[in-house]
Amino acid sequence: MDLADWSCPAPLRDHPVVVMGHGGGGALSAELTDHLFLPAYGGDILAGLTDSAAVTLGETRLAFSTDTYVVRPLSFPGGGIGDLAVNGTVNDLAMSGAVPAYLSCAFLLEEGTPLSTVGRVAEQIGAAARAAGVQVVTGDTKVVDSGHGDGVYVNTAGIGLIPDGVDVRPARARPGDVVILSGPVGRHGIAVLSVREGLSFGTEVLSDTAPLHGLVQEMLLVTRDVHVLRDPTRGGLAASLNEVARASGTGVVLDETAVPVPEPVAAACEFLGLDPLYVANEGCLVAFVPRPHADAVLEAMRTHDMGRGAAVIGECVAEHPSVVVARTALGATRIVDLPLGEQLPRIC
Repeated sequence: MDLADWSCPAPLRDHPVVVMGHGGGGALSAELTDHLFLPAYGGDILAGLTDSAAVTLGETRLAFSTDTYVVRPLSFPGGGIGDLAVNGTVNDLAMSGAVPAYLSCAFLLEEGTPLSTVGRVAEQIGAAARAAGVQVVTGDTKVVDSGHGDGVYVNTAGIGLIPDGVDVRPARARPGDVVILSGPVGRHGIAVLSVREGLSFGTEVLSDTAPLHGLVQEMLLVTRDVHVLRDPTRGGLAASLNEVARASGTGVVLDETAVPVPEPVAAACEFLGLDPLYVANEGCLVAFVPRPHADAVLEAMRTHDMGRGAAVIGECVAEHPSVVVARTALGATRIVDLPLGEQLPRIC
C-alpha cells in the first residue's frame, strides 16, 4: 500500500509503522480509527464511536463491547489485569445505559509463562465477574512463541440489555447540559506507574478499578434522559470530554478547581510533570445531564458507593464548538486538547 494514496492528515502519515501512541486513546488513536479502521469497516453504528455499540436484535436493544487488556505489570495496588478486564468491559456496556449480562474471555499467553500466573488471572476474572453479577460464558486461548508476547494478554467482550427509553451516546450532548464527575481522578494511572517504576509517593495510591453499572442504573431511575456517559480511561478525563465535544459539535467549559484530585495523585503528578486530567481512571464516569435533572441525578449518585464523591465540574455550551476549555484557579482559561498519545502506556 502506498501511504501517499491515504486521505488522512498528519501525524498518521508521519508514522508509517505503529507507535505506542496509536493505542493511547488520544489524537493518534483517533486518527488511526477515523482514517484507517472506519473506512475499512464502514457502518453507521461503528461510526458513532461509543464505548459500546447499541444494536437491535428483533425487538431487543443490546449493548455490545469488546476490549483487550495488556497492562504491565499484571498486578498493581488495588487490582490486576483480571478484574480490570471484567470491570472495563462491564463499564463500557454501562456507558450505553445497559445492564451487563454476559462476557467472553480470551487469553493470549506467551510460551514459558508460569501456569500459576495464568491461574491467578483466571481467579481474578471469576471473582470480578461474580462481584459484578455477570457470567463468563465463552472464551478462547492462544499461545505465542517465547519472546513474542509479554506473559498474559486478555480480551473480553460483553453484551447487556438497554432499558426502554434510554439513549445514551456522545452525540446527544447539548448546550446547557451539566457535566458531572462521579469521583476522584487519576488513581489508576498513578497506581500502575508506582509499581512499574518502583516509585513511592508517601502513601500507597490504589487503582479505582470497579464496576459502575449499579451507579448508572441509580442515575437512570431519576431520569432516562441522561444524554452522555463516558468512563475516562485511556487519555483520562481530558480525552473523554474532547470526544464528547467532537461528537456533539458543542463546547465544554470545565471548572478545573471542581475536579476532585486526591492529594497523593496531585503530588505524584506534580513530581512527574503530569496533568491529572490526562491520567487514566478505571472506576469513575463523567455524565452530561440536562440541567433540570442535574441536581436530582447528583443527589442519587452520592447515595451510591461508587458516586459518593460526585461533583459538578462544568457545563456544555454553544460557544467554541468541539473545543474543551478549563477555567483555572487563577481565573484564566486554557484549552484542554485531546492528548497526542498516552502519558502512561500499558495502563489497561
